[in-house]
Amino acid sequence: MTKYYYTLLLILLVLIAGCKKEDSQQHLGGSAMTIDRFLPQSGGATTQILITGSNFAADTSEVSVTINGKRCVVINTAVNQLMAIVPKRCGSGKVIVRVGSDSIVSTETFNYIFTRTVTTIAGNGKAGYANGKGTEAMFNFNGEGWYRGAGIVTDNDLNVYVTDVGNHCIRKIDTAGNVTLLAGNPEAGGYADGKGKSAKFSIPYGITIDAQANLYTVDPGNWDIRRITPDGEATTVAWAMSEPWFITTDPSSGQLYYTSAAPGATLYRLNADYSQTSVITQLPKPGGITFDKQGNLFITCNDEHYIQKYTAISWTAASWAGQKGVAGYADGAAASAKFSAPWSIAADAQGNLYVAGNGNINAGANPDQSIRFISATDAAVSTYAGGGSAGFSNGIGQAAAFNGPLGITIDKNGAVYVLDKNNNAIRKVISE
Repeated sequence: MTKYYYTLLLILLVLIAGCKKEDSQQHLGGSAMTIDRFLPQSGGATTQILITGSNFAADTSEVSVTINGKRCVVINTAVNQLMAIVPKRCGSGKVIVRVGSDSIVSTETFNYIFTRTVTTIAGNGKAGYANGKGTEAMFNFNGEGWYRGAGIVTDNDLNVYVTDVGNHCIRKIDTAGNVTLLAGNPEAGGYADGKGKSAKFSIPYGITIDAQANLYTVDPGNWDIRRITPDGEATTVAWAMSEPWFITTDPSSGQLYYTSAAPGATLYRLNADYSQTSVITQLPKPGGITFDKQGNLFITCNDEHYIQKYTAISWTAASWAGQKGVAGYADGAAASAKFSAPWSIAADAQGNLYVAGNGNINAGANPDQSIRFISATDAAVSTYAGGGSAGFSNGIGQAAAFNGPLGITIDKNGAVYVLDKNNNAIRKVISE
């Protein structure tokens, strides 16, 4: 009897242990989850991270992992460990593991390392005028005297448009890299409305685009504001109240704004009937203007070497990044970063800013030959591509070289396009 009792007890213990082992592979709903650590703590797209913790689940279909709100692919999981693949362009952020309605957030941040590749999509380093594909095309972004091109914008079909100031015209670059004339006469500057080559511009400079894919460009040589339809018809819509250099669209309202490049400049709004309203006076000498999607205005203060923000509606001014009056080239926190005669500026869909950092007349001597990135969250400044030395080379990140990057825009997919003045080229930066 005793032998039978112990045998039965042993069987029961084995069954209980088996049940406990099976239960240990299941998530206990409502119970605490933990993330003890994850490795590696930094990496780029397709990096596999191993997350160690507790109360996960053995079924991969029950588990989700996100970084910075972007979903990772879970490839293996157990109650105490799981492995996931980092998605492209997820950015840095906390690791969050979810099982059903339960979740846990890591205490440490995964540092996403972007790979930013610079290529040349059009132009070959030589000044001139030629249509063609890629390096067959030629631009003249230096113009006459100190006039130098900076106008660049993209449409929803990913075509790129640039103001070719030295050739008195607007050029179009399609997605295959083919460069054509959109409007203007490269043989002679002047003033005339018309279609294609029949139109004439003096110093076509700033450029922007509306929701109907109409371009708007300002011409400080003619003091006019021109609308250019997608088929190249140029029409004067207004005469500027001051010498117009920069024009941009507020994505929150669709309204157009323009200003000059002079100290004490006024920002004007173009109303629906193309009448003009003074919005902000006494701007520090602008080198470029842009709006984020909330309607906040940002300008590059060219002479004072910093970035200024004007809050939407109230237009309250505040320094955003860089040290007022201190030129240099330094990344870091907003208040410690340095710019040197910053010029064009653009905002992406997340409100991050990109600055083409070279507004000097002698752009090749500027200590900043880069594209800078200003975070929307804390205005921290980092180098997006290029560096402190002028050159003409494609590559990754700071291994690439620009010579007078003066114009900048971002397409709907987040690709950055740079008007590289002294190289007479259009460069593209893909971040992954």
